[in-house]
This record gives sequence, C-alpha cells and structure tokens, in this order.
Amino acid sequence: MQAVQATEAAVSKDSSRGAWLALALLVPVPSIGTAAALWWWPDLPVGKILFVAAKVWILALPLAWLVLVERSRPGWSPPHHGGFGVAIGTGLAIAAVIVGAYALVRKLNLLDATIITERAALTGLNQPAFYIGGALYWILFNSLMEEYVWRWFVFRKAEAAVGGRAAVVVSALGFTAHHVIALAAQFTWPITVLASLGVFIGGVTWSWLYLRYRSIWPCYVSHAIVDTPIFLIGWRLIFHEGTLRALESCSPGVGCV
Repeated sequence: MQAVQATEAAVSKDSSRGAWLALALLVPVPSIGTAAALWWWPDLPVGKILFVAAKVWILALPLAWLVLVERSRPGWSPPHHGGFGVAIGTGLAIAAVIVGAYALVRKLNLLDATIITERAALTGLNQPAFYIGGALYWILFNSLMEEYVWRWFVFRKAEAAVGGRAAVVVSALGFTAHHVIALAAQFTWPITVLASLGVFIGGVTWSWLYLRYRSIWPCYVSHAIVDTPIFLIGWRLIFHEGTLRALESCSPGVGCV
C-alpha cells in the first residue's frame, strides 16, 4: 500500500510540475504579443509579426501538448453534462451588466465616441462591412478559440497545479492579463479598469462553467452572448455617436472627410 501511495504521489508531483510548465509556456505569450503590437512596436512590422506568432503559438501549443505530452487524441469536448441553460442565463446576466455599465459610463461622460471612432479608423473598423465581419468573427469564432485555450487547456493545467476552485481564479487572471494591455492602449484608465473587471468576471464565470460541466460548449455559448452587446455598443459609438460628433465639429462651409 505504501508503495502504491508513493507511486501516486510521484505521479501527482510530476503532473503538477508538467502543468506549471504548460502554464509558463502559454499564459505570458498573449500578453507579450499584445504588448509588442500595441505598445513596444505599434508602427513596425515586428510588432505585428510577434502578435500573429503569439496567436499561432497559443492555438498550436495546447494541441501539441495533448498529442505529444499527454499522449491523447483530439476530441470535440462533448457536452455530456449539459449546462446550456446555465450558460444562457450567465451570458444574459453579464450582458445586462455590460449594458448597464455602458449607460453609467456615458452618463458620467467617461467615454469619448470621437476618440473611439478615430482609433477604429486605424484598423479599418470604421467601415460598416469590415466592422460587421470583424464582429461576427470575434463573436462566433474568436470566442470559441479563447474557450479552447483558456478553459480547455489553461484551466485544466491550473486545476492540476492548484486544484479546481483556485484554478477558476488563476485561469481568469491569465485570461484578463492581455486584455488589460490591449484596453490600456485604447482607453483611459477608468474605462480600462472597469472593462478589465468585466473580463475577469467573464473569465471566472466560464472557468466555473467548465469546472462544472467539463465541456467548452456551454462556456462558448455564454461567451458569445456576452460579446454581442459589446459589438452593438461599439457600432453605436462608431457609426452613430462618433459620426454625429464629427459632423458637429465641422465648420460651416468647410468640407469634412
């Protein structure tokens, strides 16, 4: 019996060590890529190259780890335990909080639609067709990729390292980190802090959903619902409020572009 317990302890230790290594190889990478693109070299090709490389890395590493380290085959994370009702409920609840927070921010004049529109123009998001295409990509596909990376891979590794409940917080913190860097490059600190808190709450919610239902699909449904009002708000800011303010700033007789 003691030999069996010793063997299990050794396996558990090895598993924990491997989990920490996996986390170290993945969690900092999105922050590095985001910082390179938005802070360190925003106007140089190296920034964009590192950003794309980081995206490729965080998508490839979980699959490579599964096959080469865990010696397992890829699957579709089937939702055997359901959870879609809870997913819809949590998604709608967070979406309502986002809409309420937006209304408060606008009432306090903490968000300048003109600045948002100008920054959207830098990436082409001030074009309606491009904005709609980007919104559909982020809502339908990017949210799924994030669940694959941050819940299926990062949460499971954090769970092996620190246990399920602590892993909910650890994975949510990792998920939030690169969002903070991206938000700080585009918004004032009050908005950055508020939005980052929202990202963290989302990360905690989706990690908890994965802990409970062991599938990324309920997490994805909740995530996609939450992303939808964000892009609807963005549309209003860019194509209604931002455009209106730009027109109001034009002097009579002076052409505006």
